[in-house]
Amino acid sequence: MRFRTPLFIISLLCITAVIAAGFYFPAAQKEKNKVLVSIVYDYLDNVHFRPRELNDEFSQIVFKEYIEDLDFGKRFLLKEDIDNLRKFEKKIDDQIKAGEVDLFDESTQIVVQRRNEALLYVTGILSLPFEFEKKEFYQGDAEKRSFAESTTELKDEWRKYLKSRVLGRIYDALEDQNKRENNNDSTLVIKSFAEIEIESRKKELELHEDWFEQLSEMRDEDWIGIYLNAITGYYDPHTQYFPPEQKEAFEVEMTGQFEGIGAQLLQKGEFITIDKVISGSASWRQGELEVGDAILMVAQGDEEPVDVVGMPVRKAVKIIRGKKGSEVRLTVRKLDGTKKVIPIIRDIVELEATFVKSAIIEEGGKKLGYIRLPKFYVNFYDNTNRNCAEDTKKELEKLKKENVEGVILDLRNNGGGSLQAVVDIVGLFIDKGPVVQVKSSLEETKVLADRDGKVTYEGPLVIMVNEFSASASEILAAAIQDYGRGVVVGSKTTFGKGTVQNILSLDRAVRNPDLKPMGALKLTIQKYYRIDGGTTQLKGVIPELILPDAYMDIEYGEKEQRHPLEYDEIEPANFERSDRWATNYGSAINQIKEELKSYTLLDSIRLHAAFMAETRTKTEIQLDLASYTLNQKERDTKSKAFRNIYKLKDAFPVDFIAADLEEIESDQDKKKELEKWHKNLGRDVYLYWAKELVQAI
Repeated sequence: MRFRTPLFIISLLCITAVIAAGFYFPAAQKEKNKVLVSIVYDYLDNVHFRPRELNDEFSQIVFKEYIEDLDFGKRFLLKEDIDNLRKFEKKIDDQIKAGEVDLFDESTQIVVQRRNEALLYVTGILSLPFEFEKKEFYQGDAEKRSFAESTTELKDEWRKYLKSRVLGRIYDALEDQNKRENNNDSTLVIKSFAEIEIESRKKELELHEDWFEQLSEMRDEDWIGIYLNAITGYYDPHTQYFPPEQKEAFEVEMTGQFEGIGAQLLQKGEFITIDKVISGSASWRQGELEVGDAILMVAQGDEEPVDVVGMPVRKAVKIIRGKKGSEVRLTVRKLDGTKKVIPIIRDIVELEATFVKSAIIEEGGKKLGYIRLPKFYVNFYDNTNRNCAEDTKKELEKLKKENVEGVILDLRNNGGGSLQAVVDIVGLFIDKGPVVQVKSSLEETKVLADRDGKVTYEGPLVIMVNEFSASASEILAAAIQDYGRGVVVGSKTTFGKGTVQNILSLDRAVRNPDLKPMGALKLTIQKYYRIDGGTTQLKGVIPELILPDAYMDIEYGEKEQRHPLEYDEIEPANFERSDRWATNYGSAINQIKEELKSYTLLDSIRLHAAFMAETRTKTEIQLDLASYTLNQKERDTKSKAFRNIYKLKDAFPVDFIAADLEEIESDQDKKKELEKWHKNLGRDVYLYWAKELVQAI
């Protein structure tokens, strides 16, 4: 959309038409919503691992969180609107039981009206220059703001918000202009501050008009999804309603996967954040997109970017997806507060990159084996029939032929997968015994055990984990830890997800074809427990050797979510802890801890962690140009200082396994890819200390 002189007048005419059109749900949709609420509640009450009692306390919590989700940026609703809706505050439980949706109907009417009014505010505010010398600030964290008491206060909040956005555009434009001028860019056309300011406001207006238009296109199922997920979210953060979609789009919603770049998303208030980078994907291979990144804008190649802050996930996915080979540029806000443009060439996931890989670390006359397990895969649907347990066994056997004196199994960033695969992999390191306990709300505890009595590898073992090692990864690390079979090394704790979900099609619960499609419900049905009786839920797995990292001062993982299931314990399984390596492991850990005291690079990592934690608390944005510029430059300077602290200057040697050389030499592209992987491993500061630990055993 291009800016034209009479745009303000055109916008007013369009807005008037939208407001006059009103907003309502057809009778058929209202009836469907009532049935939908009843079905979802029935599943929650009868199938969920921890059914909740529906009472006034339940209603009050759901009411508060529904209002927050309905207007997560606190940019539309007034305090008086919420006060008018408080008649439902203690009645949501009664409405659910009766299959009524009065709160939903009334609240959506109000928020749509307020959105239409807000577009008028935005258009008027952006028609005039801002005062960039005025000392004031905008609170960027919606949780720290209250809903506006009046229309006047709400308009002023919009003014500050838009001023912060325009200010950011001006800063970026000035920085880019200065950089190009310093580089003697002959194509540069110098613009005055006034010209840049006008251009920035025009772009912001175009962006917001597009954004409001997208909001106006929200469908009935999007609205009811917000309401239902305020209810399901009270049960636990992984129980979620998914509206009906076309098959392809529905799968994107269910998995959270951005087709083409390979990243799983998570909606956090008005931001879409990266929840996981898929192993083998375009994002994974590009290497700059990280868990926790908040996506601000999306551009198709060098085209004008589209703002996705506040955009429904469904719409953001459509912008990010694209043909294989095309470029998408994501502007993200890192956890340290800095912004970065990440160019990604869309591609399909390379399955080969998701499979188990191994390498040899040879140093000081010793050979060590390294195995990378990106996820716990089992594939019965194609002719490869790949199984991560079988693949891990093959790699261990190849490493044994190399006479390695220790093995490192890397589970960092492994988000889980097949539970049976975990049992089989643990079985490669123990003769037999229980591996994990699984409990549902209705059944007795089941123990999954390795029963073959065979051990593939008996030598020293180190398991590497981090904050993003979750679910099945945590079970494997916990079992190795409980048996005393190996040493776990990594971040202060793993993710802390100890629950199992199942996806139920809601169409099965209705016979009337006119009500279909109803969507689906992802439901938490079971909980994992370690063989020692504790759960990995919330607590995760605590390594014997903890290394500092960027997230050490931030609450991250399951504990950061709304209403996670609690930590608890059950009876331990019947297993026998091995003392074979106890003395070696204990002395090796103590030795490495002493060596770490004088390792100065870890001090830099601790400083980075403190910087990231501090940055997250500084959510006030200074709105005068001088202060804004100073703050941005200070933040950018500090961030750049920490850029390479996680890579060693002097790499240690990582090489191919002899058994793989013939195959690798026949495929030069594959060889180059593996050589690049080896080079990165050789500079990995955490793998360095895992290597030192194995050598000390």
